[in-house]
Amino acid sequence: MAKKEKTLEDFKQEYKKIQEKYSLPSFENLNEDFGIEKASELETDLLPREIRKFIWDKIVNYLRLIEGLLNPVNAPMFIFSVIKLLGVEEKRRLSEIYKKLTKTEIKVIALDLNFDEKKEAEFIKNSYGIWQEIKKDLVDIMEKVYNKWDDKIEATTKGYFG
Repeated sequence: MAKKEKTLEDFKQEYKKIQEKYSLPSFENLNEDFGIEKASELETDLLPREIRKFIWDKIVNYLRLIEGLLNPVNAPMFIFSVIKLLGVEEKRRLSEIYKKLTKTEIKVIALDLNFDEKKEAEFIKNSYGIWQEIKKDLVDIMEKVYNKWDDKIEATTKGYFG
């Protein structure tokens, strides 16, 4: 007998069960921010862990970006262009975001070592809340950089050949 292929709707139903059990954010909200629908392609009995991995993948990318902005060792030139446009207040806010994300990274390491459905669910809920806070700051900071981009970059960039 052929195995039934799991659909996105099946995945949403599985998620609904753990959402209700642990008071998690809606599927739609998590999917908008973290693209968790991709987890529907995976066969797993550990759904909260797979969702946590998708959440963490996105968060860690932003953590590394912020780390590069605050400590640009071996950073691409793009990072240096952005750093030139950051004011003291933006750097302070990035530092606060960095602290929140690194604290969260420590939690993720513990979760990777010892699976616990309840702790995975707590992580999903907490990470979603943290993301809602920091994404507002990140959007604001990046809009300020974008608005300064043409003025500052064109005025200060001469290029490799002078």
